Amino acid sequence: MSNFDEDNQLKLTSSLLEQEEEELVKTLAQTKYNLPYIDLTKVMIDNSALAIVPQALSKTLGLGPFKLSGKELSMGVQSPFRTEVSKYLEDLRKRGLTLDLYMVSSTSLKKVWDRYEEVSLAERVKAGSLDISPETLKQKIQQIKVIQDVESQIEKTKHENNTHRITKILETIFAGAISLGVSDIHIESEDTLAKIRFRLDGVLHTVTSLEEQTYWLINSRIKLLSGMKLSRGRAQDGRFSIFLDGAEISMRTSIMPSAFGEGIVMRILNPKSIQVELEDLGIEDRLFAIVGREIKKPNGMILVTGPTGSGKTTTLYSFLRRVKSESNKIITIEDPVEYHLDGITQTQTNSEREYTFAAGLRAALRHDPDIMMVGEIRDAETATIAVESSLTGHMVFSTLHTNNAAGVIPRLIDLKVNPKILTSALSMAIGQRLVRKLCPHCKQKRELTDEERKVVETVLENAQKAGKNIEAYDIDIQKKESFVLYDSQGCVECNGIGYKGRIGIFEAVLVDDTIQNLIPEKPSEAQIRKVARTQGILDMKEDGIIKALKGVTTLQEVEHVVDIYEDMEYEI
Repeated sequence: MSNFDEDNQLKLTSSLLEQEEEELVKTLAQTKYNLPYIDLTKVMIDNSALAIVPQALSKTLGLGPFKLSGKELSMGVQSPFRTEVSKYLEDLRKRGLTLDLYMVSSTSLKKVWDRYEEVSLAERVKAGSLDISPETLKQKIQQIKVIQDVESQIEKTKHENNTHRITKILETIFAGAISLGVSDIHIESEDTLAKIRFRLDGVLHTVTSLEEQTYWLINSRIKLLSGMKLSRGRAQDGRFSIFLDGAEISMRTSIMPSAFGEGIVMRILNPKSIQVELEDLGIEDRLFAIVGREIKKPNGMILVTGPTGSGKTTTLYSFLRRVKSESNKIITIEDPVEYHLDGITQTQTNSEREYTFAAGLRAALRHDPDIMMVGEIRDAETATIAVESSLTGHMVFSTLHTNNAAGVIPRLIDLKVNPKILTSALSMAIGQRLVRKLCPHCKQKRELTDEERKVVETVLENAQKAGKNIEAYDIDIQKKESFVLYDSQGCVECNGIGYKGRIGIFEAVLVDDTIQNLIPEKPSEAQIRKVARTQGILDMKEDGIIKALKGVTTLQEVEHVVDIYEDMEYEI
């Protein structure tokens, strides 16, 4: 005789009932309420959305706020026609909120209510609140000048035996990252310790390590701050903000399981880091004049290309700041909107609502913009609409993933853009990389090695043969013996690293008559590059080598991001 497993039967019955309810809600959403349906058990609940609707009202009215973007509140609702619900929703609209309503089940609402409880619990924990004091951060920022300052402050704090220890450690980590201009904070769980590392100027530097118990307390606090579940062993993404001197610094958090726990990466989106003027990007004078002329044209398309982390977004934002005026309407479609620019309409893609780059472009065109910025061209539809937009009186800025500027045209043709149309649409393609700048306080001159001299001389001689004016950069090829390079040394001013800040190295392909005649033939990257060499614009390896000779960076930095031996393997 078989045993009756009552627990399993109850679980099975409960699961079936939940499935039936989801199907019923989905049907009612379409047939009765004319609202979209959403399953909130698969959606991250935003703490800032919870703050809009009090917990008690959420339960009483059957409301589940789950996302807040500016003044746009996304909310699940169980009975939208209830008088009390309608009245409360109207009150929210009067407060200036735009509501996006979705039909949800009781299971979805339970997830929201559980999240209320988690946040409430976190706020009651004496070890620290969810708020990070701007005053405390400012004090710590003033105290931190080098990475070693962060390490020493954490070392003092992590052995304290008090309720505020975790809060102090996090404040020190955040203050240190902001003070030093760090782009990412990495907390990596290892066998018995967790390592804290800062990505500074594109390179990771170890700050200190935490013992296991402290790491897990830090882990939980970051999850609470970021609106994540406290459960372990699952990949999660979240975000939170730090407000400092009237500016909002966004922290994008990602957690993923690892062999010894969980890895945490927090990306710091500081508005100050994106406020780079066009003159400060590192664009050499001849190309700078061309770019300045092209971005001010009434129509066309300028594409910036390079790998992730090569500064493409910074370059596009500098373009937008340069062309922004009261007489121009500028619309951006981004994924996500990482930095906010005054006087510009910025929109964010949303896969749940099928608001893609292509859909955003189509919508933007109906708003009569003068200039549009598309975060990235990823597919044929977006490429086609962007090209057509540039032909109908709009200037379009965007990015594309190719290895260099010459690869842009073949890539667009691969994306099914009509080559005949492309000749009139594309204005120029810009390739870029980032290299670290030598610290001006401690860099030192040195002689070139024989191999370095051969590489440098060959690259510059080939550039001159192609008609590029190398002497315009105060470099006399006839006096090769006077060439010097610079080395990084390390001092207090640069955290002992030898580098401070980053700068771009650039190249470009200008769509002139020669390139226009070539495009209908569907040219290869090599063919485009060969023709572009006659335009007099430096390529990235030439730009990088000149910057190395001028003491802006090192030859090793240039070699790290571009192939300086390209096209010359048999000459050295």
